[in-house]
Amino acid sequence: MGARGKRFVRVALAVGASVALALPLASTATAATPRNGVCEAGEFCLYWGFNGPDGGSSVSDFTTSISEYGNSQPGCYDFKGPGDGKGECVKNNAASAYNRTGGVVRLYILPNCASSGRWVLQPGQRVNDLTPHVDKNESHSVASSGTC
Repeated sequence: MGARGKRFVRVALAVGASVALALPLASTATAATPRNGVCEAGEFCLYWGFNGPDGGSSVSDFTTSISEYGNSQPGCYDFKGPGDGKGECVKNNAASAYNRTGGVVRLYILPNCASSGRWVLQPGQRVNDLTPHVDKNESHSVASSGTC
């Protein structure tokens, strides 16, 4: 290869490296956005209806422990996103759950995680029917965020 060809290769490599450095690096892992009505990786999700994400009901998504869901609007955690139950308070209205966190989640029938955990969900576990404790939920603890 002649001097001219070598110079062309060096210029092409320099331009390519400059372009690569100028592009923003894409993150391989994206953080979940809590309370946006979408059950994303890293979240614990409660659904208004049975069968979780396949049931067509609204979702309430969390990344941290919640000691009290609240009794009424406007001060309660509510179901978001499309589907049945949208806008209703989560407290005593969840029929199914999905743990998309990396740790254990406990769903309690009393506030402040004061009762023994009625449901213990392992990472990735779905509970499509919270019977016999359907509509008896007031708090939850996410292992990665600590206790209530």
